[in-house]
Amino acid sequence: MSQLRDMLIEKLENKTAKLGVVGLGYVGLPLAVEKAKAGYEVIGFDVQDKKVEMVNEGHNYIGDVVDADLKKIIDEGKLKATTDFSFVAEVDAVSIAVPTPLDLYKQPDLSYVVSSAKSIAKYLHKGMLIVLESTTYPGTTEEVLRPILEETGLKCGEDFFLAFSPERVDPGNKQFKTKNTPKVVGGCTPDCTEVAAVLYKNVLEGEIHTVSSPAVAEMEKILENTFRNINIALVNEIAMLCNKMKIDVWEVIDAAKTKPYGFMPFYPGPGLGGHCIPLDPFYLEWKAKEYDFHTRLIETSGDINDRMPEFVVDNVMKLLNKDKKSMNGAKVLLMGVAYKNDIDDMRESPALKVIEHLEKHGADVIICDSYVPEFEHKNNKYYSVDWKEVIDESDIVVITTNHSNIDYETLVEKAKIVYDTRNATKEVKNNREKIYKL
Repeated sequence: MSQLRDMLIEKLENKTAKLGVVGLGYVGLPLAVEKAKAGYEVIGFDVQDKKVEMVNEGHNYIGDVVDADLKKIIDEGKLKATTDFSFVAEVDAVSIAVPTPLDLYKQPDLSYVVSSAKSIAKYLHKGMLIVLESTTYPGTTEEVLRPILEETGLKCGEDFFLAFSPERVDPGNKQFKTKNTPKVVGGCTPDCTEVAAVLYKNVLEGEIHTVSSPAVAEMEKILENTFRNINIALVNEIAMLCNKMKIDVWEVIDAAKTKPYGFMPFYPGPGLGGHCIPLDPFYLEWKAKEYDFHTRLIETSGDINDRMPEFVVDNVMKLLNKDKKSMNGAKVLLMGVAYKNDIDDMRESPALKVIEHLEKHGADVIICDSYVPEFEHKNNKYYSVDWKEVIDESDIVVITTNHSNIDYETLVEKAKIVYDTRNATKEVKNNREKIYKL
């Protein structure tokens, strides 16, 4: 194995290795672009013809990828995309960056990972490195991927290298991108870890932190997002209590974060969004049952965060009642459907649940989100409008995403009532009596 290891390391070091990325979404495309920019020849694999076509034409569809970077590496022949997995036979190392959603019963759905592993296994060859980046429960790499790959007759640690290195993509983050975010790597054997670490050292600028096994790396990623899930649940619960006590929770947080130690600010909102934080704790909760372990704190935090969209709608109803209006038939202008500010990512967006609850109570929901001009949710088609054109007919404005391209001063001036779930109106000077905050 040391000979295969040394050969692959040499190819990685001198940039003659050909690299592959399976899944060209929010994680995979930025990773493929960085690998190509680092000087490697890269093949991107995806089952969606449209994505493959767009990549090959140099048309970017991911916010964290610079349009010019994608076009340049496509023109240079450094990156090509395909739906044909037979090209896996040509690559020396391949990363798997496919979705890991939950099913209807909030249990892990590894179908995309399993399908990718089976596609790779058909073309697995000696000296090849496979790295799983998709967030999943501890044990997936060795209990799910490894057996599929070893069905070929090749042995992990003898004939090929296998590791887990969790993605840490934060869409819209201006400071940390794929290139400069520290990377954690855990291989099935020391050689597996070493080879995977060499790959990332030659592609990324962030620190490469190695751990003793894939399970440690898998648990590490779950811990990151469970930490955030629980702390957001804490501040959401405090927000609900502050609401009853008529205390401004945002002012409370601003005061608390003046302490230079022992406190990290988290902020309330209409619920959790994005692929990781709302889903990852359920992966750990599911796996814990195998060990007869009840993750009580995680379950409680999930319950609190799941309650927030309904809490928001209850408050909207109270504000309308205060203004002598019924929710049934009210025109509600919803500002933002992306799960966070200044991006177009709607994955698990709490705004979608807010829409569901509002419509269930008979409200006429009007959407404004310049980042999401149109979308479909539960067989209903929605189109974004310019808020200036509908503000006069709207009975209440509900801010569910704090996009920075909104003139909140003018929005509040023209609105009848504003319910702000993101503290987006913090700097608004005038008409403060119209603003009600979460």
